[in-house]
Amino acid sequence: MKTADKDRRPPQRSRWWIGAALLLTLLWLAGAGPLGAFLGKLGEVQTNDSSTFLPLNAESTRVEEMAEEFDRGDAIPAVVVLSGDEDIDEAGLADIAGVAERIGEEEWVAAPVVGPFPGTEDASVAQFVVQIDTEHDTGDSVDELRALLADNPVEGIDAQVTGPAGYAADLAAAFGGIDSTLLIVTVTAVLVILVAVYRSPLLPFLVITSALLALCLAGALVYLAADSGLVTLNGQSQGILFILVVGACTDYALLLVARYREELAERGNVPQAVLASVRGVLEPVLASGGTVILGLLCLLAADLASTQSLGPVVAIGIVASLLSALTFLPAVLALCGRAAFWPSVPRRSTEEDRTERSQHRLWARIADVVARRPRTLWLATTALLALAAVFAPQFDAGGTGQAEVFRTEVEAAEGQKTLDRGFGEDASAAPALVIADADHVDEVVEAAEGLDRVSGAEPVTEGGPPGQPLPPLEVDGRVLVEVAMTVGPESAEALDVVRDLREELRDVEGADALVGGISASDLDTLETAQRDFTVVVPLVLVVVFLVLVVLLRSLVAPLLLMIANVLSFAAALGVGTLLFDHVLDLPGADPVVPLFAFVFLVALGIDYSIFLMSRAREEALRHGHREGMLRALTVTGGVITSAGVVLAVTFAALTVIPLLFMLQLAFLVAFGVLVDALLVRSLLVPALSLDVGRRMWWPSRIPESGSAATSEEKSLS
Repeated sequence: MKTADKDRRPPQRSRWWIGAALLLTLLWLAGAGPLGAFLGKLGEVQTNDSSTFLPLNAESTRVEEMAEEFDRGDAIPAVVVLSGDEDIDEAGLADIAGVAERIGEEEWVAAPVVGPFPGTEDASVAQFVVQIDTEHDTGDSVDELRALLADNPVEGIDAQVTGPAGYAADLAAAFGGIDSTLLIVTVTAVLVILVAVYRSPLLPFLVITSALLALCLAGALVYLAADSGLVTLNGQSQGILFILVVGACTDYALLLVARYREELAERGNVPQAVLASVRGVLEPVLASGGTVILGLLCLLAADLASTQSLGPVVAIGIVASLLSALTFLPAVLALCGRAAFWPSVPRRSTEEDRTERSQHRLWARIADVVARRPRTLWLATTALLALAAVFAPQFDAGGTGQAEVFRTEVEAAEGQKTLDRGFGEDASAAPALVIADADHVDEVVEAAEGLDRVSGAEPVTEGGPPGQPLPPLEVDGRVLVEVAMTVGPESAEALDVVRDLREELRDVEGADALVGGISASDLDTLETAQRDFTVVVPLVLVVVFLVLVVLLRSLVAPLLLMIANVLSFAAALGVGTLLFDHVLDLPGADPVVPLFAFVFLVALGIDYSIFLMSRAREEALRHGHREGMLRALTVTGGVITSAGVVLAVTFAALTVIPLLFMLQLAFLVAFGVLVDALLVRSLLVPALSLDVGRRMWWPSRIPESGSAATSEEKSLS
């Protein structure tokens, strides 16, 4: 009896392991858990004004900064549009003027209200302009302005707020309040998938808890970094941060749990199984996370502010995901033991090969299909991807108008339509801004007025608006000239006017003229995004390739994997082109959409190839190249497919943000991830690897057959 009791007593090492696991779990719950409060405070350090999305060193950005010296940069205009069923008469204009005067008394108004002006195309429309002081929050000021218009109505007349301030407020509102909605949608979707995958009531919650703790830690770190000025956070980056942390941490957790189940079946001892599973996934998970982090940090080479700021923000999230998946999750798995898998508790088996087949029947059949005709299979999948990729060059990333950014009706967009009806689309055009040497102001004005689609050019004067007989306002020997165009500020024609204006003013010797304004910013954003794509894409490719070389100890495999992933990206972009242009009839795409999609698809999509090929190398060292690849495909098939579905669903959750950019990015990444997980990693890469043979691992020496592996295993690295 004493002997039996002694045998049941847990070994001393296990008791130490339980204590360490319990301590680590409590540290995460007590340490990272309360940090979740910072997720709700990210809005306090979030910036969504236009400067956040402008090119850092572009000509239009320099003009915007210099224009502050001309008392233009400290205010953002809000256009109040008023409309009724009948023409607005003199009495109506007088009533509107009274409302405008009342609004002008508010502390957030930077200058006297200009107007009201009756419509030139439709007399039932009028407008006045309120300059909102940028020292106050633009969104709050616009909300107050709209409230004042609602509290002081003019009988029979509706009021709408549009213009730059109106759009800025509506953009902030689109991002505002997404924290809880996006998180609930993402976590619910992932939880449903995990329950279907594990068929266990406990394990999905352990994985989700790991992801949420990672998000809490990431939120706190990003808050501190943004509050100290180390990073710039906007709503776009915050939304991507949320879904990427949950998706990436869940993917790492899926890989760890799958390996833990294997080790439990092989070893039977929980602590040993946890340690073995961590050792088994440590290299591929670190390589995967490192690839994403380094790929995202390549965005620091971008010149577009919103693109550059995204990299470090999301890289912080991936670091938190790695820490949680490799420390908290193993600890709670150790504490829960086999109960984590209840009711499908893995039992120890001494027949490893038969167990693998029984546990992975579907993927064993897929591996058999791949083994029979590998060349036919990889050529067919490549042809399919290439067919979709044919449409990628037609992807329209030329930008959209402000109103087209929103997928739902917003007041600024509706107000702009009313304004266009009352004053004509061209009449509402914002002027181009030219800053030039004061001694050459007349030459600048003459050159600008000589261009087609320019209706006039006037320097900003001292003490009054343009057009009055006052001297131009000089600041440090420079003047500001407003160039009125006869085309809408967001049209393709306006971009051509800016190009012509810049070219013409370069010929004015000594003027040192710079051209800015809304149209110039759109042009610079488009050209900068194109430049960023040509700079960042090669950097990402080089970084990912080098990580793969280090991980796989090969030059051939990384090269082929990179080609497969780039083809996968091109296929996703091609399918996106067909969907956006011919099915959804979207107006175009933000210039940064292709770059963001590329970075996420290559950095994240390569993860599944990393998970597969790292396991293939491990198996090949024991069983030879061919058998090792088939074993790796069989064992990792289910977990990698589940990981791909999880990541695709998390990115699809971005569609809850009612912005065109998020819809397009969500589809491209979600579809591309599914292609990577279900087609590239499941069929193309394994089939290509079998066809290439052990040369896939060159210059490493991997035996082709299992018998050779048995004899050479000790000598191989």
